[in-house]
Amino acid sequence: MVNDKMVNKKALALLLDPEKADLSRLTFSPEACPDYIFVGGSTGGDTTAFVRALKDRLSAQAGLGRPPVILFPGNAAQFTPEADGILFLSLLSGTNPEYLVGQQIRSARAIRDSQIRSISTAYILIDGGVETSTMRVTGTLPLNPGSAEGIQTIIDTCIAAELMGKEAIYLEAGSGAKTPISSDIIAAVRSHTSATLIVGGGIRTPEAMNAAYAAGADIVVIGNHFESHPEELKDFIKDLKDSKDPKASATDERFMRLALAEAQKALQKDEIPIGCVIVSQGQIIGRGHNLTETLADVTAHAEMQAITAASQTVGGKYLPDSTLYVTVEPCPMCAGAIGWAQINRIVYGAPDPKRGYTTYAPRVFHPKSSVSNGVLEDECRALMQRFFISKRKSGLSPQNGIFR
Repeated sequence: MVNDKMVNKKALALLLDPEKADLSRLTFSPEACPDYIFVGGSTGGDTTAFVRALKDRLSAQAGLGRPPVILFPGNAAQFTPEADGILFLSLLSGTNPEYLVGQQIRSARAIRDSQIRSISTAYILIDGGVETSTMRVTGTLPLNPGSAEGIQTIIDTCIAAELMGKEAIYLEAGSGAKTPISSDIIAAVRSHTSATLIVGGGIRTPEAMNAAYAAGADIVVIGNHFESHPEELKDFIKDLKDSKDPKASATDERFMRLALAEAQKALQKDEIPIGCVIVSQGQIIGRGHNLTETLADVTAHAEMQAITAASQTVGGKYLPDSTLYVTVEPCPMCAGAIGWAQINRIVYGAPDPKRGYTTYAPRVFHPKSSVSNGVLEDECRALMQRFFISKRKSGLSPQNGIFR
């Protein structure tokens, strides 16, 4: 999840408290599903049972587009290996050692042994005009943005977090905050840090959400509002999609449709339907589709076939002036090959939240490469969904329930 900034993607996270959230009131679909679901609270709740129930509901309603479930724990007892990942939080806005490192020590071995994705995150409370449960539980005060000195302290705390190796910085105005974190604060932090910037608390309208994105937030978190008004989730997501995914260029759509044609070839061979084309100066120099079953070769992914074909076309192993179009987010193996080939631009359709490169190897591409996503996303996802639904109906279950 921390890699959304690196692929120029604005993301929305739904925060659910196991003690308060009523899953029966939440309805998910491919058109109304956040990018992430954070699970946690300041006190307790049966996190394991809640996550299991949540994942079952997501799988039934959102299908293969199920977003990752990420723990947002208030203490060590809230850890469960049932989640897809965890924000490994350290409360840097206060000086209570129990929440700087104490709870982290208690949970460290279990988190490591579970092998779920752990995202080292600085948790920084910013005064949102109300006393929050986090303040009461931790015995700490939020940082005050009401003066130049206070703003400087916020910025310096975020710089310190990045120097400490934090992958993400979470600016939190607090549950039920009267006012969200200001655009000026978000922009100031953004200008001084490159870590993934998460912003939450007091955001109740699409306009407030988009203001946070415009100021530099990578991920916006909304909890209380959606728990009270679950019917508005779809409107927020539509607004976000419209703002972050303007009409794809005609060129990108044209070549993605050719990648989809390759995916159809894979489908006809009873392969997982992923297709890829590589373009240089407006011409296709390589194309390929998934052949892992046909060739009995786990490396025979669509991107690998296309890269090999393109290299043969140009007579060399580097493809610096080319664009790769693939229907599903590349896995870490393919992303590594794309990086070694020095491909200039990568465009993919549907995300793969469980096995995509953004989960495991976000910096794998060449430093000068750019990434675009979401081009014909619905069509790319629908093709995958049809394939897996047909497998389930035939009594065959795809290995690991993943895309490849």
